[in-house]
Amino acid sequence: MDLNKENMKKIRGLILFTISVLVALWNYKLLFSGVKFLGHVIFPFVLGGGIAFVLNVPMCFIEKKLFRESKLSQKKRGSRLARPVSLVPVVGVIALVVFVVVPELGNTVLNIGKKLQEFIPQVQAWAVQLFEDNPEIVAEIQKVEFDWDKILESLIDFLKNGAGSMLDSTFSAAMSIVSGISTFFIAFVFSCYILLQKEKLSVQVRKLMYAFMPRDWTEIFIALGSVTHKTFSNFLTGQCLEAVILGCMFLVVMTIFRLPYALLISVLIAFMALIPIFGAFVGCAVGALLIFMVEPMKAVFFVVMFLVLQQIEGNFIYPHVVGNSVGLPSIWVLVAVSVGASLMGVVGMLIFIPIVSVVYTMLRGIVNRRLKEKKIEVD
Repeated sequence: MDLNKENMKKIRGLILFTISVLVALWNYKLLFSGVKFLGHVIFPFVLGGGIAFVLNVPMCFIEKKLFRESKLSQKKRGSRLARPVSLVPVVGVIALVVFVVVPELGNTVLNIGKKLQEFIPQVQAWAVQLFEDNPEIVAEIQKVEFDWDKILESLIDFLKNGAGSMLDSTFSAAMSIVSGISTFFIAFVFSCYILLQKEKLSVQVRKLMYAFMPRDWTEIFIALGSVTHKTFSNFLTGQCLEAVILGCMFLVVMTIFRLPYALLISVLIAFMALIPIFGAFVGCAVGALLIFMVEPMKAVFFVVMFLVLQQIEGNFIYPHVVGNSVGLPSIWVLVAVSVGASLMGVVGMLIFIPIVSVVYTMLRGIVNRRLKEKKIEVD
């Protein structure tokens, strides 16, 4: 190899890279602590980016309907107000959920705790009547005691000692709560800044990529980002709209038939419906258990009502609202849900469908292009 200036520069770069890798491996604990510290610093901004991505979907819809498709977009003042005015309803809905729905759900959960204290002795009485011919089982049932003060003390002791060093004391627990609230507040404010200046930020990111990356790689990343944004937005829009419709259906029907915990169960089913395929059934099981503690016969009616509404939603609403929003065949939806649940739990079930859909879309494009180059047609 000719040792010219270019080759010498490559050799020096390779030597420096090798030394850097060896130093990093030698001080891996320091490296991990540095990465952990860096992740802690940038986490609010990463979370803010995620919040901005989610809020961008309804904000774009409002902006399109109010401004782009009306005469307001033709006026200079209207174009300036389009973005902040479109953001206000989204923030208002979040504030409504935080300050109205969440406290109401909290009160409902407290009432459930009181009902549970009354329900468990009833279950014991039913069990004693059921096994009255078997004295040994009856004796074991009667030995079971639920001391709620001891259960509460055990829960507090677990939070102090068994839940990790962050909850070693009441002070550290309070500091953790304050830190979490402040992190979310910073992330939310950052997401609002992103939404108000997203076009400018997009131009800046593209300039950086074109300046420091090869042109081909930059165009590939931009195309991948476009496909990812479109896929995630379609999935999020379809799933959220379908979940809201399903939750409203349950709230109306449960209110009409005077079923207990209508708001709590409707919100729970709507939230669980975000998990494709079997999320709503988990919500049904929890809802049936809550109603069973109050009125057992109404729990049976609730299960029947759930099956009827689920059929209506699955056959009429879901195909029109969600349809093929992520462009993924049903078999791969099942695979994505299963793999996501195995790797990341509930969060994995939510995000793996659009991720797999992006991979599927990109792979389908590559395969079709190569088949076209080879002049092969496959039916």
